[in-house]
Amino acid sequence: MPHHIKFMLSLGCLATAAAGYFFMVHLGQTGPSYAVAFLGVFATVAMWVFPEVMKKDIKTSKQHS
Repeated sequence: MPHHIKFMLSLGCLATAAAGYFFMVHLGQTGPSYAVAFLGVFATVAMWVFPEVMKKDIKTSKQHS
């Protein structure tokens, strides 16, 4: 995935997590607000750390064998 698309997805994920965090704080839910913040940051970091799965073309691998 191109870095500019991944960067925009990261911003969207962090903005959504921040909105969820502040909504939970507004409702007085302390524990779930921490969980929302943690999961938003975790999802963003995981998107950058773990590689994207790529499918191999079957026709190309058979021709080179």
